[in-house]
Amino acid sequence: MLSTRTAIAGIAAAIALTLSLSSCASTSADASADGGVDAATATSVSAFGDLAGLEKAAKAEGALNVIALPRDWANYGAVLDAFTAKYPEITITEASPDASSAEEIQAADNLKGQDTAPDVFDVGAAVALANTKKFAPYQVETWADIPDALKEQSGLWVGDYGGYMAIGYDPDAVPAPKSLDDLLGDAYKGKVAINGDPTQAGAAFAAVGMASVQSGGSTADFQPGIDFFSKLNKAGNFVKIDPTPATIASGETPVVFDWDYLNIGYGKKLDGQRKWEVVVLPGTGYAGYYNQAISADAPHPAAARLWQEFLYSDEAQNLWLAGGARPARAEAMEAAGTIDKKLFDALPETPDETVVPSAKESEDAAALLGSNWATAVQ
Repeated sequence: MLSTRTAIAGIAAAIALTLSLSSCASTSADASADGGVDAATATSVSAFGDLAGLEKAAKAEGALNVIALPRDWANYGAVLDAFTAKYPEITITEASPDASSAEEIQAADNLKGQDTAPDVFDVGAAVALANTKKFAPYQVETWADIPDALKEQSGLWVGDYGGYMAIGYDPDAVPAPKSLDDLLGDAYKGKVAINGDPTQAGAAFAAVGMASVQSGGSTADFQPGIDFFSKLNKAGNFVKIDPTPATIASGETPVVFDWDYLNIGYGKKLDGQRKWEVVVLPGTGYAGYYNQAISADAPHPAAARLWQEFLYSDEAQNLWLAGGARPARAEAMEAAGTIDKKLFDALPETPDETVVPSAKESEDAAALLGSNWATAVQ
């Protein structure tokens, strides 16, 4: 599904890889259940002795709360199911799968001190950079395999999977767009959607970023992208509907800006209902990764850390790949021979030039969007 999640991370080097309220929460000492380890302050698996020690502590907690993880987003369903199969003693509660990253943080604030509060987050640079005080530093065992550009030095947030901003379209409804300006034509009247609000949702943020670099702007200047969507809106081509498989199938949103791996996945899901083609426009490509973080107030701190260890294991990294996303550890896994080579080789070719906003550029772009977006598309 197309949900309003927030993303985009400053990770240029990584692209070279080829690109409910309840009772009070248990204390971290109770959660660790190992007679001494404070799981909430553990910064690596060594705090538990080894992975087996962490597994024991997490199983004693018996629960993990995740939020904003759509099962059809980058193969998250398979990732969640694989963790459950490996650790059946730990019950995963999947809250608000369609929530934005901003709403993840809001939920953590609203549920602080409750058993139902999120243990972990999946967010992007704009939200991550604004909320580092809410995260707990943690370095997984495979830390050295993750490119430096993909991680905060202490492990407050770490990039995990990513891709390129692309345009998905129904070839029976519109001609194939060969450039951004094509979308301003009459053939696209009332047909172009983005995945959410760019002031909150990362895929939409990236859509504006891609429009910027395709319109003479840059990752340091999002105004041309805002101007493009203003023109698209004035032309009557911009549809202010959050797209879903249902809106695509019904023909309400026959053109959608979204990540390449998600658009490819939607085509598979819509097989037999709608034709769905995906194009990464020639020229400058706009890429981004999603970031993992552990809540500093996690009600299940050991399980949160075990979840991170799993996400950066060969098994989970290959599951991202099966979803068409580019795993953070791809380069190291390729060198070690542990990557699924067939899936890796099947990834779409990357554009000749790739850009990703730095942390500072993401902050500046977010501020610019906050000031100018609503007026531009009203």
